[in-house]
Amino acid sequence: MSTARDREQECLTELYTRLDELREQTRQRLDQVLSTTGLGHQGLTERDVAAAGLARRLGELHSVENGLCFGRLTMTEGPDRAIGRIGIPAAADETEPPLIDWRAPAARPFYTATGARTEGVRVRRHLRTSGRTVTGVQDEDLAAGAVAGAGGDGTPALLTALNAPRTGRMTDIVATIQAEQDAIIRAPRAGVLVVQGGPGTGKTAVALHRAAYLLYTHRERLARDVVLIVGPGTAFLRYIGEVLPSLGESGVLLATPAELYPGVTADRPEDPRTAELKGRAAMAGVIAAALADRQWLPADTLRIDHDGETLHLDRAGAERLRRRARDLGLPHNETAPLHGELVVDALARSVAAGIHTAVLGPGGEDGGWGDGGDWPPGEDDSLLSEDELDDLRAELRSSPGVRAALRRLWPPLTPQRLLADLFASPRRLATAAPRLTDAERGLLLREPGGWAPSDVPLLDEAAELLGTDDRAARAAEAAEHAERLRLAQEALDVARGSRATEHDDGTDPETLSAFDLLDAGRLAERHAEADHRTPAERAAADRTWAFGHIVVDEAQELSAMTWRLLLRRCPARSMTLVGDIAQTSAPGGARSWAAALDPHLGPGRARTVELTVNYRLPAEIAAPAADVLRAIDPELRPPRAVRSTGVPPWHRTVPAGRLPAGTARALADERAAHPGGTAAVIAPPDLLPALTAAVGPVPGVSVLDPRTAKGLEYDTVLVVDPGAMPLPDRYVALTRATQRLGILTPSRAG
Repeated sequence: MSTARDREQECLTELYTRLDELREQTRQRLDQVLSTTGLGHQGLTERDVAAAGLARRLGELHSVENGLCFGRLTMTEGPDRAIGRIGIPAAADETEPPLIDWRAPAARPFYTATGARTEGVRVRRHLRTSGRTVTGVQDEDLAAGAVAGAGGDGTPALLTALNAPRTGRMTDIVATIQAEQDAIIRAPRAGVLVVQGGPGTGKTAVALHRAAYLLYTHRERLARDVVLIVGPGTAFLRYIGEVLPSLGESGVLLATPAELYPGVTADRPEDPRTAELKGRAAMAGVIAAALADRQWLPADTLRIDHDGETLHLDRAGAERLRRRARDLGLPHNETAPLHGELVVDALARSVAAGIHTAVLGPGGEDGGWGDGGDWPPGEDDSLLSEDELDDLRAELRSSPGVRAALRRLWPPLTPQRLLADLFASPRRLATAAPRLTDAERGLLLREPGGWAPSDVPLLDEAAELLGTDDRAARAAEAAEHAERLRLAQEALDVARGSRATEHDDGTDPETLSAFDLLDAGRLAERHAEADHRTPAERAAADRTWAFGHIVVDEAQELSAMTWRLLLRRCPARSMTLVGDIAQTSAPGGARSWAAALDPHLGPGRARTVELTVNYRLPAEIAAPAADVLRAIDPELRPPRAVRSTGVPPWHRTVPAGRLPAGTARALADERAAHPGGTAAVIAPPDLLPALTAAVGPVPGVSVLDPRTAKGLEYDTVLVVDPGAMPLPDRYVALTRATQRLGILTPSRAG
């Protein structure tokens, strides 16, 4: 008599057979596409697009080797529904797909059906698998409210997953998504959604699964525009790095806030007070003022050497031209050539006016632009024709002295140069930031060299104000295209000459050759270099990329300037922001979601939802963490723990001078009593060097400070000297453990 596990094994084997067939079919199609030859430029582009899509699909099919199918719904009416990481389409002789993607509407009852609201589900079955083998089956009879185990221990699937040892990498929760999580995952893409959740509520996992869901439901747009996922640090990104690939999604860009300015490595150490100051919204005005200060005016008169003569541009005239240039409303570098034309035109007319004055004499009607008359001079003040004025303008444009004056009046700038010059100059800082105190300007003052993470939003702000003068790049591109045309024409000419020679040998003159089918332009296009980067790779290199959706984890830590950067990256305002206000530790971080977002979005424009169930922390560990939460803000409510281990946290006092050795001993005892899994020692930053040396390199053990630990989880955690941590950091440290928590406090006796 076959058991439920045996029947599920037969079904799973058939699903993997279908998966292997899909892989082989996709691989063959990819090989066929890549081997296609004889295509024109458009055909090559279409081939590359098709190949990229097939390669992505093949990667998706390979990524679901483990956990392909994890559940089944037995409906009160209609066929069963197998639920998996991806969907497998129905064959020609089938009416229903053999496997339904977890993101499809038909799969939703797997996460939302209850005994009170069955949604047509009679039995919900959870499968545990290892590779291609079924290892356990658990049934939930929603009509009877019973849970039966087949080959398992009877523990509900969720608690089984929660009690499993950690591996040091986040795993997906696709098989155990809970109803309140599912509602957030499937929320509409449009708008800004804030997910507030205490430690252990699964907000990071929800955010990642939401990204996978949106990529499924808006595949064409988001595959093109890319989903950006922003995490607090590189350790966090490594921790979550396998979640989306395990769900068959790889078309995303993961980055920290420090990595959001292409080409800049932001690793310069910095005083936290300086970082907080740079994160203030007021820094946008400081940068704008610093740029305005670089649009220079002479104190009196600028003397310009030109062809052995001296031209004069007084301050009033320069100011009028600067105002006209600013009124154009363009970024600084894009305005530079237009400002230059204004100056050149004014200088040309002043030269022409000088010729006019020389002809009329000092008593002429002109009065001289340098003696209080209207400036710049008008067309009527010249004896030169418009063609002669054009020649004079061209002569001035090529003058080294004039070009030097233009660069001084309106200098070409990069964001790096603007900020480096600003922070290196007390005078520039005083001019650009008059509302800052002397002490605050002192925090910003530094020698050039390297960039700190807090500089990245400032560089982005500067880049937005500066824009790009791409005339040189466009000229180079045009020259490159002209050279390709020349080479293509030469190749066709050689081909024509060769055919003429062949005709002398008696060959058929009616035979078609390359030049009969192609002109030089089309041949040149074939040799143009194609961009084979993925959309995510292109987005990573393009500061101006507009992402289709942005996910931000630990969003409460972002400064006002970082919010400005991210919102520029997402003009459609399609964002998912997850975090916990109680865990805010950055000096410039959010004290409330309204305070963080309303200045940028407008009051009430963000939708806020809250996760209320704590899945990570057992009740024994959640209790002391809740005490710290109340100390942070009595109004905040701790999430409700769903499990208990019966193992309360332990506390040990160690002489201060022996704290590193005591920590190493306590860790060794824990690892001996509970081998396997992961462990962490979390301590204030100033203790890390001594603790790291004492603990040594131990596989599966991390030594880190609370801010680096944010978002991570471990089976065992030792918190060292929590009294020396700010309350939000202490709250983070006490909420990283999934099984066991130990607290070591230095004794006052030392």
